[in-house]
Amino acid sequence: MNDTPTGKPKKKIRDGNKGHRGPSSRPVLKPGLEARLAASRLLAAVVDRKTSLDGMLDPEHGNPAFLALNDADRGLVKAILQSALRHLPRIEAIIGQLLDTPLPEGARSLHHLLVVAAAQMLYLDVPDHSAVDLAVEQASSDPRSRRFSKLVNAVLRRIGREKASLLTAVEEIPCMPDWFMRRLSEVYGEEHALAIASSQLAPPTIDLTVKQDPAAWAEKLGGQLMPNGTVRLDRFRGSVTALDGFDDGSWWVQDVAAAIPAKLFGDLTGKRVADLCAAPGGKTAQLVLAGGNVLAVEQSASRLKRLEANLARLRLSAETLCVNLLEISDRGVFDAILLDAPCSSTGTTRRHPDVLWTKDAADIAKLAALQEKLLRHAVTLLKPGGRLVFSNCSIDPSEGENLVDRVLMDDRSLKLELVQPADWPGLEEAITARGEFRTTPAMLAEQGGVDGFYACVIAKI
Repeated sequence: MNDTPTGKPKKKIRDGNKGHRGPSSRPVLKPGLEARLAASRLLAAVVDRKTSLDGMLDPEHGNPAFLALNDADRGLVKAILQSALRHLPRIEAIIGQLLDTPLPEGARSLHHLLVVAAAQMLYLDVPDHSAVDLAVEQASSDPRSRRFSKLVNAVLRRIGREKASLLTAVEEIPCMPDWFMRRLSEVYGEEHALAIASSQLAPPTIDLTVKQDPAAWAEKLGGQLMPNGTVRLDRFRGSVTALDGFDDGSWWVQDVAAAIPAKLFGDLTGKRVADLCAAPGGKTAQLVLAGGNVLAVEQSASRLKRLEANLARLRLSAETLCVNLLEISDRGVFDAILLDAPCSSTGTTRRHPDVLWTKDAADIAKLAALQEKLLRHAVTLLKPGGRLVFSNCSIDPSEGENLVDRVLMDDRSLKLELVQPADWPGLEEAITARGEFRTTPAMLAEQGGVDGFYACVIAKI
């Protein structure tokens, strides 16, 4: 298919079944094609069926198309999907500019094929000719897309020729769904919302919480010391399991923001502490190191097993309990409780760019209702004079400030204990006027960014 005089490819319709061969006569796939097929399928699962990417990329229980690949191709698929999902609105806008008419409504496989190829050409170090050739081959081998193979070729070749100008034309488009950008603008203002959207385009750092002497570990590992004592490894791309200190349990991976909630308790020596929703165990480890006698609660047996393995590597011990926390009926037995509640994870898009394509406003409302239910039960387990830290990795106030206000209003035995900015040098901007922690991915930008997190301290009178 030839480009038009304006450079825009025209679609021609051909018989999509002509020449189709059944599975028994399927030719050997071109090198690299299997990885692109897997990437397209997984992208479709995320965008069309709202499937979590982490589960599909699990090295043991992941998607069969992904598990069938060798290690190199798995790495490529991960990179393609991360880039495609991070930049999806811009990629779709570029593809839309190069079509005279939109793709047929049912041509989702073709859409995902083009996004996968464009992501490689625009954002990854993949030769253009390779991305184009494999995309055309993929279209030709699929009865649903075969009639558009020349369209695929024309669109992608234009992307290769006009890459710089096409990227410039879309650089103002926020790389988040419209519904979420509107939500962020209402809460944080348009400028901060745009900063949050931009921040998720930068590769995330690797952050470590160390057992002791973080300054020494920062020097040893060539990292920087963050304001809360986290050790940050900038642009680290190796395997963390190969680093000094992993085998002997000197540290664990934990984002700066995720390390804050457990630190809000201070010294827990001699205290009876519950870590509810405890897996994978990073916060449990912090509570143990703070001196607490810790009970780690997790309703998922597999996640609890992972927590126990992590604590074993760290040479730390805690009592564990596999149960839904709503079933715990021992009232007033804990001096301190950490409830890091299940949430929409909208603060973690730097690491999990699929989140905003698998969640919507209804999911956020449903999760906020669950968190409120969990919090209302958790406070019944707290002793008079005890303290509960409520936290999650959402940047939506409906999962934080709003639900906490309702709980405090209904239970006069509870009060908000204000977090003092003077106690958190370097993180003052993350402490709200209400005395709560509220980080967003736009904060600490000069130091590599941070996950979005909410945390507050609730005291029982």
